[in-house]
Parts: sequence; C-alpha cells; structure tokens
Amino acid sequence: MISERKPRTRPVLFQALFLLPLVVGCIAAAGLPQPRSLVVRSGARLTADHARMTVIDEWVRAEVINIVEDPSFFISTPRVRDPVYPWEGFTISGDTATVSVQGSAPDARTHHEIYAHLHMMKKMDRLEEWLPEAVGMEGYQLERAILVRVSDAWLYGRTIFDLAPYAPLDELIFANEHGYLDAFILTARADEFRAERRAWLDENPDATEEYRAWFREIFERDPKGLR
Repeated sequence: MISERKPRTRPVLFQALFLLPLVVGCIAAAGLPQPRSLVVRSGARLTADHARMTVIDEWVRAEVINIVEDPSFFISTPRVRDPVYPWEGFTISGDTATVSVQGSAPDARTHHEIYAHLHMMKKMDRLEEWLPEAVGMEGYQLERAILVRVSDAWLYGRTIFDLAPYAPLDELIFANEHGYLDAFILTARADEFRAERRAWLDENPDATEEYRAWFREIFERDPKGLR
C-alpha cells in the first residue's frame, strides 16, 4: 500500500527548514534571516526581497510536508550521475511520480520533488490547493507556471539557507528573474513546445541570439538547446 511506502528519508531542505531554528534560536523569534546575495562565477548577482522570501517560506514548508506525509501519492527520486533538469526523465505512472536527481547534488532534491508534486497535483485535480493561479492551464502555460514555482523555491533555498550551487536550477532562477524564462524553456525544450517556440520567434526573430548572448554573459557557456 502507498501508506506503507510513505515513511522515507526526508528531503534535504525539509531537514534544514525545521532544524535550523533549533540551531539558531533567534530565527524562530525574529522570522527568516535577511536573504544573502547570490553570485555566480561570472560575477552576476541576484538579490532577493525579504518579504517575498517570507511568502515563499510559507508555501514551501506546507508543500514539503505534504510531499512527505500525504499517503495518496508517492514521489520516487532515482539518482543519476550527471546534472539533470527537473523535467528530464520525469514521468507519472498511477500514483507515483518519478523525477531524477543528481546523486552529488542532494540540495536539489526537494526542488525536483516540488516539480513532480505540482504535476501530480494537476493529475489528481488538486492543483488549486498548491498553485491556484495555474488551475485550468494545460501544456506550455502549465509547465511555465510550475517552473516559476520551482524557481522561487530554489531562489529561497539559495539565498536563505545557502544551498549549494546547482547549474540547472541556477540557470532557471537567473532566467526567471531576468525575464528570460520563455527563452530558457523554449530553447531547452524546442521539440516539446514547437508551436510556442514558433510564436516566440515570430514575435522577435532575434530572440535566440539575444538569449544566447545574455546566457553567455551570466554563465560563460551556451544555454541548453544551443550547446
């Protein structure tokens, strides 16, 4: 039974969320610490607003608890050797969602689980509980809304809990925060969202090269889909 499978190792961020206040007592009294600036190798920097992180903190905690405790579904996180984006190899079969996680990047596990959880909630017709603004969305728009949530959760983890860098999710948050999320998705997943990519390029024929130049400036390499 699913209820018998549910107890398992908790996501890394879940442990951090609930153990950190015990270690640093002042956090429990004063709320979240001020977010740290996030800097990548090129020197590109992101800053996060404390009020925004406080809102994210509330839904991340609730969602992680649901992932761990809800017996109506199961999320499997097989380990892989190389960096992996949340959607790569993602599947849902019955009551089980499978989402790969790089074995040497445990901090990314919770965020890949959030991605899988939101897709499972869509399948179970429970998306209103966790992502109400995406109710009724399908296809690309749904995927985009889910990746915005994953991006917010990773920005929160990186700036509040100083989680280790992880290239696929760092790329996601920089793209989201700088207005390149559509470019990020439609370049990395061109074959999956062909109609949306055509519309994007029809609107701005230079969008691909603009995105490539921005990505190279931030990450000093070409983006997925153009490598």
